[in-house]
Amino acid sequence: MTTSPRRSMWTAVLCWLTVLLEGYDLVALGATIPTLLKTHHLGFTAAGATLVATVSLVGVAVGAACVGPITDRFGRRGMLIGSVLLFSVFTLLTPLAPSVAVFAVLRFVAGLGLGACMPVALTTMSENLPERRRASASTITMTGYHVGAVLTSVLALSAGTDNWHLLFYGGGVVGLLVVPIMWWKLPESAAFLAAKEQPAAEKIGLRDLLGARYRRTSLLVWTGSFMGLLLVYGLNTWLPQLMRTAGYPISTSVTLLLVLNAGGVIGLLVAGAVADRFGIKPVAVIWFGAGAVLLAALSMRIDSSVLLNLIVLLTGVFVFSAQVLIFGYVAKTFPANARGTALGLTSAVGRLGSILGPFVTGALVTAGIAYPWGFWFFAAVALLGLLAMAFVAGRARTTGTPAVEEQPLGA
Repeated sequence: MTTSPRRSMWTAVLCWLTVLLEGYDLVALGATIPTLLKTHHLGFTAAGATLVATVSLVGVAVGAACVGPITDRFGRRGMLIGSVLLFSVFTLLTPLAPSVAVFAVLRFVAGLGLGACMPVALTTMSENLPERRRASASTITMTGYHVGAVLTSVLALSAGTDNWHLLFYGGGVVGLLVVPIMWWKLPESAAFLAAKEQPAAEKIGLRDLLGARYRRTSLLVWTGSFMGLLLVYGLNTWLPQLMRTAGYPISTSVTLLLVLNAGGVIGLLVAGAVADRFGIKPVAVIWFGAGAVLLAALSMRIDSSVLLNLIVLLTGVFVFSAQVLIFGYVAKTFPANARGTALGLTSAVGRLGSILGPFVTGALVTAGIAYPWGFWFFAAVALLGLLAMAFVAGRARTTGTPAVEEQPLGA
């Protein structure tokens, strides 16, 4: 099964844009909540805002969990287009909600589409490149997440607090514009089509992933994903407040969040290339370990602004890409007829970490012990991620089963 370079390029671009939408959406909601609370729009309270934020993440987790088996059965192309369409429509409807409850429901449904987008995009992208470049496929695609977050920040500053609804309209419109392009230009995954052509191809579902053949690999990558997304969301949500608690000026605290995400983009580009050369497992272990050391270092007061920015930058480099390397490992380890399910469930379990991370850190802030214990907590989480990846199979194989070798696209 071959794919022309031009079709391969369109696949890469459209998968990247899909992931960009999720990064955009995360910041759109975060940038909107302060305005909703200040203006009491629809009677929003802190409890209502917490409900909306939590329900949105739950929707993302449910969407990620459910999309995998459907993708492995019916294909990547249709599910990716459908997911983007679902997210876009309900994002457009969000500013029109007549109550907080309806606002939350719209965010939940939009989250279903958004949660489905990322694992399908990662699956499609990983199958768009030769098997030896699965790590780069995941890390390059995930740079779209951080670019989307930056774009939303710029739009939020430009629109002002009175025009918060433009953030949702912008995300919905962009998504709807992408849908027809995807219908026109996005090909079906060659690996999926090859698997479908095998009449005796084994069907693999959740029960199989927890069976003797795949259990160890599944549980370990789920644990790693949980710890990784806990770090990503916990740091992105609470880093400014943690730094303010440590006594740094508010301007420094906000700037450090931008430095952290800049490091994330650099780390994604570097980690993929290094992992393709030296192996995903050892690089993921090193990345989690370096993240743990750097997070522990942030628990100490650092008077040098240059050193502080350097440590935060390196924290972003290692922490944000460590979690994405797990997606690359899953894409390289599981065969094509199970890849969508495996990536979807890995993403879904990770989403539980994305919910727990901000919650635990927020509890530490409320208790007045966020500094230094918040950073010690994050360092411990990174160590757990390290342990999870240290015990997975060192080569691209599931427990007791050789990995399925696939021909590079275009070969």
